[in-house]
Formats: sequence, structure tokens, C-alpha cells
Amino acid sequence: MTPVFRTALAAALAAALAACASHPPVPGWQLNAQGAALRATEAYLAGQQRVEQLEWARARAEVARTGRPGLLARLELVRCAAQVASLALQPPVCERFEALRADADAPERAYADYLAGHPVLQAALLPEAHRAVLAAGSDPGPALAGIADPLARLVAAGALLQAGRAGPATMDQAIETASAQGWRRPLLAWLLAAVRRAEQAGDVQEAARLRRRVAVVEGADLAADPR
Repeated sequence: MTPVFRTALAAALAAALAACASHPPVPGWQLNAQGAALRATEAYLAGQQRVEQLEWARARAEVARTGRPGLLARLELVRCAAQVASLALQPPVCERFEALRADADAPERAYADYLAGHPVLQAALLPEAHRAVLAAGSDPGPALAGIADPLARLVAAGALLQAGRAGPATMDQAIETASAQGWRRPLLAWLLAAVRRAEQAGDVQEAARLRRRVAVVEGADLAADPR
């Protein structure tokens, strides 16, 4: 996990899980949940399913100690964002969050709608980078490129795909973002989506080039540490 990603995700989790309290000492559940969610997200992006599942279970157990479903809803949105970034878009998107929607705050409900590609009635409640992408109209490329954090950029690309607004430039940006970070799961997902796009366009050479990249990623997985 890159330092930029770790810092950004840690800040997002801290904001989500701390509610409005920031006075020391930090509760043990909050530190434990944040650490587990970071490890779970890192494992998910790397395609390490067993580690991911164990760490999300730990994170949920820690947040559940508070008895506050709204906090659990925020945690589920962190997980859902990573799934959208990796094109795990089979409906219902954000299923675990939707089970908690009634207790979620308005910003969380707006973000969940954005992730699912639904109309966002309160766009002002979205994070600034995603507001810019949402407002970009038919050419979201510059707004997407302007998102500094790589995971946030992939999340925005996934949300654009969900909303039917992801053109070739968006897909290319997503591929190169995942590639630069070495995030196997989203990279494979976006590469395969681009293969389908090339095949539908009848571009045999481009499809073959992309399939060679897919083979490299899959080959790296075979040589990976089985842990």
C-alpha cells in the first residue's frame, strides 16, 4: 500500500469512525477498527480474499461494540467503495450498507447513491473530488485526472461506469491507476472490461494487447506468496 493511499484511507476512516469526538485517549475499538479496515482494503485490492474477509470481520466486530448502526454503515461504505473501484458491481451494490441505510446520515446515503450510479439528490454532501466528477457532464476525464488519491480516482471511475458515463479515457485512466499501484483485483477487472470494449469495437489488435497484460497479472498471481 502506498504512503499516499494509506494516509488518505486512514484519514477517511478516522473521520468516519470517530464521529465528532477527537479527544484523547482514542477508544480502543476505534484504533482496532481503523487498522483492520486498512488491512482489509489493502488485502482486497491485492486479491487476498482470506485476509480480506478476516480483517473485515474484525473491523465490524470492533464497530459493533459501540451499538451504533450508523457507524457500521460508514464502515460498510468504505468496503463498498473498494468494490466499486474494482468493478464488483453486481446488484445490489452496497448491499451491506443498504441494510443499515435507515440509520445512516445524509452524507453516507448520498455517497452510497453515487457509488451505485443512482441520481444523487444532495450532491453537495459528497466529498469534493466526487462532486467535481459528478458535475463534469459528458467529459469527466479532467475531473477524474484531477483526483490525487489513486483509490478515490478508481472509485470515481467505477461510479462513472455504474452511471453509464465511463468512456475509453475513463477506462484507460482506471487501468493505469491500478497498474501504478500494483492493485491486482481492480487492474484485472478494468483490463477485462477494456478487452470487451475493444472486441465490441472490432479492434482485434487492441484486444490482443490487453489480453497480454491480463496474462502478466494472472501469471504474477501464480507466483505470489500463498499466504
